[in-house]
Formats: sequence, structure tokens, C-alpha cells
Amino acid sequence: MVVARWGRCSAGLAGLLLPLAFAPFGWYPLAFVLLAVLIFLCEGCTPREAAWRGFWFGFAVFATGAYWIYISIHSFGGAPVIIACILMLGLYCLMAAYLALMAAAAASVSLMPALRWCLLWPVLFTGFEWLRGFLFSGFPWLTLGYGQIDGPLAAWAPIAGVYGVSFVTVMLAGALLTLVRGGLQARVAAGGLITVVVAATVIAQQSRWTAPVGDPLQVSLVQGSITQDQKWQPEQLRPTLQLYKRLTFAQHADLVIWPEVAVPALAAQVQEFLASVAAKARAAEQQIYLGILTLDRDRNQYRNSIIGLGRHTDQYHKRHLVPFGEFFPVPDFARRWMRSMDLPNQDTLAGSDQQDPLPLGNLLLAPTICYEDAYGAEQLGFLPAANILINVSNDAWFGDSIAAHQHLQIARMRALETGRYMLRATNTGITAIISPAGKIVARAPEFKPYVLSGTIQPYAGLTPYVRFGNWLVLLICLMLVVGIIGTRCILRPQAIKE
Repeated sequence: MVVARWGRCSAGLAGLLLPLAFAPFGWYPLAFVLLAVLIFLCEGCTPREAAWRGFWFGFAVFATGAYWIYISIHSFGGAPVIIACILMLGLYCLMAAYLALMAAAAASVSLMPALRWCLLWPVLFTGFEWLRGFLFSGFPWLTLGYGQIDGPLAAWAPIAGVYGVSFVTVMLAGALLTLVRGGLQARVAAGGLITVVVAATVIAQQSRWTAPVGDPLQVSLVQGSITQDQKWQPEQLRPTLQLYKRLTFAQHADLVIWPEVAVPALAAQVQEFLASVAAKARAAEQQIYLGILTLDRDRNQYRNSIIGLGRHTDQYHKRHLVPFGEFFPVPDFARRWMRSMDLPNQDTLAGSDQQDPLPLGNLLLAPTICYEDAYGAEQLGFLPAANILINVSNDAWFGDSIAAHQHLQIARMRALETGRYMLRATNTGITAIISPAGKIVARAPEFKPYVLSGTIQPYAGLTPYVRFGNWLVLLICLMLVVGIIGTRCILRPQAIKE
């Protein structure tokens, strides 16, 4: 019992430290060490004990890396402390359950330690991360690969996406453990594996999958910096409209982007204002895309939308909604109780999965709203037609926490996976221009009204990730599973004969 408690506490401590590998800290080498520690702690355990160690590792990761959920639900969402804690702890437990199942599965398979550490663990870890990214609406935040955006393994993102980066990260963690704890032959094999990965990574770093197309564009990303507690105050509407209009036309840009719901009103309620901005944009030969709420009159429900002002008037409606933020998966009696407590309870209407990219002259933009950019595969329907990625967000919901930095890191991964510029306009920060290499070209200061301007180059072409999506890394995982099963079938009869 003492040994079990020590193992669980050690796993929890390792999990507490893992968010340091992500933004804003960026200690990405720490991920290899902490994953190696987790693998070591689960070695030799029963599946049940391995599950507990995986659970506490995962719970600690999200408790320290996603503590800002409480800020969003309670401080700005208005939920009572007890409700906020229940939702927050429930999410942590659900996320930890994936790690628990993964660790239990790894402990259930009888293999040579080096094979289990270097092959089975990467396969299972990646597979369960992928499941976590879409089951029950999905929560892909703190996917391991995001933490490697500033490291050499980021070169794998255009090939196999963020899950491919996760796979290689866990593989190297297993190889590291083998070098420390394996036998002589296993250490030689692990050294060879590391050498192959390093060589392949160097080759991947030299690869270019997309190419410039068309002329460079002058862009402006407008950050209004309206605090969440003031944004929806009726007396704040007019100053907000004046602020965005003044900042927009302070200088010329071919493309201007405002944040998510930059205008705190329904589009139908501010038609006169929108018409005046559109007329001025056409006169200045500018195209504006802004976040605003629209109304679906047939269903009498709101949509979280991006609308165009200027030459193009196309719209995009948010597809992937936030549970307990934009829709409430609860029975009617719970919704009635929420209404009686004056808590948010009205569902937003999701946009169609079949929407076209937004036009910009002869170019096309791939739009996402808020944390939609965390679902990389869902953007692939816009590609390869789209030349530029845009994301409008309102990270004011998370206050002055690490969430905005983590969200920026996610956006950087999307740019790197697709080989295109990402333009990220947010309400309070972090507004940024991100290159096709996933590097921050320019960023605005947080919590300050600001216009971030710059010149970008549209791109065209197909990265392997855009072509195959997550199926490439999933196919590799499946092939390895088949190989592991085949190896066990071959080795078991030999063991019986001996």
C-alpha cells in the first residue's frame, strides 16, 4: 500500500510539472523527462495500479494547466462556486480517465520493456489523445505535441499534425527511459532509434510543402480590449462601436479583422452602423471581417458569426460550440433550474459543417471562431483552397491567466500544419500574426486597445497533414499494433517450447 501511494503521488507530481512544457513557460524538453517518469512508474504494475497512476498524472496535468476554467465559469460566467467547482473537477476527472485507460492498457500487454516503452506507449498515448480530442465534443487542450512548437520536433507537424508530434515525443521519452534502465542490447537499439528520429527530423526541417501565391497583403488586426464585465453593458455599446471604427480606418490595409463578437449586439440591431462601416471600407478598398452575433429567424436562435463588410458580404457561423458556454447538454429540469437561478441556459445554434471559405478578391480565407482552432482536422475542409487562416477569439473569458498563451500556441500549430499564415484577432490578447513556420511575426500587447499591422504573403499547396489529416498517424499506430500482436504470437510459442 505504501509503495502504491508513493507511485501515485510521484505520478501526480510529474503531472503537476508537465504544463511547464507548454506556453507561456516553454520548457519543452521537460516533456521527455516527465513522460519517461510516468512510463517508469507504471512499469511492473498491475493494470489497476497503472490506471490509478495514469489517472493522477492526468488529473494533475489539467489541474495546473487548465485552472483557468474556474475563471471562465465562475468569475465571468456567473456560476456559483459549487457549480463551477463541480464542472471543473468533472472535466479534470474525465480528462484523467483517458490517461488511466491508456496506462492500464499498456500494463496489460506482455512485451519486452523496450518494445513497450518505445512503441506501445507512443501508440496508446497518441490514440487516447486523439479520442480525447473529439469524444463528448472533445477537449484537445494540452495535447502533448503543442508543447513542442518551439522545439525541433515541430518539423513533424506539417507531416502528421499535432498528434504526430505527440507520437514522436512519447517515443523519444521511451527511448530515454531505455537508455537509463534497459539492458545493453536495448540501449543500443534505443540509441539507434534516437539517431533515426534525429536524422528524419533534420530532413523534415528542410522540407517545404507550400509556396507563395499572389501579391503580399497589408493586414490590420484590431484589438478593442473591452473587459468582459463591461462588454455587454448597454452604455458601453456606443463607445465600443466608435472605438472599432476609429481604429479600423486609422491606416490603410487590404484586410482588417475584428475579434469574436467585437460588436456586443445582434447584427440586426446595428444595421446602420454596419452599413456606414461597409460604405467606408468600399471607398477605401478595404475588406473587413468581424465577429458578431446573428439571428436565425427560422429557429429564433443566435449564431456566433463572422460577417464581411466591404466588397464581400459573406458569412461564417461557428460550428464547434463550447459545452456549458454556448450550449448546455442537460435535461429540461436542469435547464429550468438554471433559468430560475438566472444562469446562462440558452443554446447557440451551430453553423453547418459544409461552409465555404471567406473570399478576399481572388484569395480565400479559412475562418475559425474562438477555440475552434484547437480542432485542426475540422479546418481541413477549407483546404487546400484557402490561402490564409484567420481566427477571431475573445480570451477575456480567461482573465490574466495562461490560457491566452496556450491558445496562441495552438494557433501557431495550425499555421505550421497547413503551411499558411494565421491571422489571430482577439479582444484583449493575444492578437498575433503567425508565419507558415508557426513563428510569431508580430503580436499586440495584452489588455490594451491596439491595431496590429503587417504584411503577409498568401500561400498555396498541400502539406502531407492537409492531404491526409490525422489518418496518417492513426494508420501508423494501427500498423504498430498489428506488428506488436504479431510479435507476441511469434514469441509466445517459442517461450512455451523452451
